[in-house]
Amino acid sequence: MNRKALKTKKIGVLLGGKSAERDVSLKSGMAVYRALKAKKYRVAAIDTAGDLCSLLKRERIELAFIVLHGGHGENGAIQGMLEVMRIPYTGSGVLASALAMDKEASKKAFLYHGVPVPPFKIVKSEELRAKRRNSSSRLAPHALPDFAMPWVVKPATEGSSVGVEIVKSRAGVAGALKNAFAYGDRVVVEQYIAGKEVQIGILNGKVLGGVEVKPSVEFYNYEAKYTSGMTEYILPPRLAARTYEKAASAALAAHTSLGCSGATRVDLIISGGRPFVLEVNTIPGMTETSLLPKIAKHAGFDFIDLLEEILGGVTGAH
Repeated sequence: MNRKALKTKKIGVLLGGKSAERDVSLKSGMAVYRALKAKKYRVAAIDTAGDLCSLLKRERIELAFIVLHGGHGENGAIQGMLEVMRIPYTGSGVLASALAMDKEASKKAFLYHGVPVPPFKIVKSEELRAKRRNSSSRLAPHALPDFAMPWVVKPATEGSSVGVEIVKSRAGVAGALKNAFAYGDRVVVEQYIAGKEVQIGILNGKVLGGVEVKPSVEFYNYEAKYTSGMTEYILPPRLAARTYEKAASAALAAHTSLGCSGATRVDLIISGGRPFVLEVNTIPGMTETSLLPKIAKHAGFDFIDLLEEILGGVTGAH
């Protein structure tokens, strides 16, 4: 869709919602809303915590710019509703969104397509405890991985590092699992791989660029992501040319294997010159500390240019 046509559309920036990432979504969404408003787009900011269907009808929204992190915004639910209402929207479709949000499903898809991932195991809540009489407080050994520690324990269906912990001994496993299970009945236990944390931006099917993140804490957690000054961002990543090519190729393969579209950010760990894909984010952050805008700026796209490229990639129903 060209920019002239976009100017005629009433754009709804969908933000907020009810997930654990509501605050981040509000910040991202308002940044998008203000930038589009400043460029004279017909735009409305819509908090999806309310009756979204009624709000979209009342505002006569003709195109949705989705900036909903976590929950229904990323798992395909909002996308499905917009499909039914025949409202075009930014980003990935229903299936790709659902696959990317579900770390179990996405990792299995990556393995099928030959995308490198760290060793992992899915732990389900019903497998957590031994079933022998008088042993209800003990962890079930068969439910846990047999690969070496440290482990990264994370909910299967959350983003922004919500509920993520690194455990280095068996003593910390129970607490980390309890924390992760607060967000769902499946948890990913992944082998921790020491290396450089690199994010690759994908825009409309092409690699936009990459950034190396160097947090002041042990890993790039929620606090490091959204607290200014806690993380150093290095553009381009400090990688050998061949290693960067491998990382970019793995990121694009991950994006493609899930059927993603629009803008995504792929999180990787680079160790010994080898890239390992952690996840694909179908609704990348758009705050002042967010990575996709940083990558885009380094590639020559101002914030509004990035938004217009995302909008320009919308062709109609997915």
